[in-house]
Amino acid sequence: QVQLVESGGGLVQAGGSLRLSCAASGRFSYYDMGWFRQAPGKEREFVAAIVSSGGSTEYANFVKGRFTISRDNAKNMMYLQMGSLKPEDTAIYYCAAGVFGDSPSLYNYWGQGTQVTVSS
Repeated sequence: QVQLVESGGGLVQAGGSLRLSCAASGRFSYYDMGWFRQAPGKEREFVAAIVSSGGSTEYANFVKGRFTISRDNAKNMMYLQMGSLKPEDTAIYYCAAGVFGDSPSLYNYWGQGTQVTVSS
């Protein structure tokens, strides 16, 4: 099992940057990890994923070139560096642990989420 806690969300102007963190306890290095987001009235959507070793990543098309996912297994941490933020990036961002891929159903463990708001 693994427990996940996100942090780093906040209010930022369009074009700005934020770094989200996901602190894990339990068998963190065993799991592939992902970031998802959910905006009001919309379904949860895939943002990025990283394999357990950190050696491979995947991104949603709408964040390619703007966001970078990374992890530090020695610290039980995962990160999402977000740049060139747009108002449409406004959502609650969740970290998740499970099997590498872009479907929420692949992930068994979820954090409580952190709010990101991008003002225009």
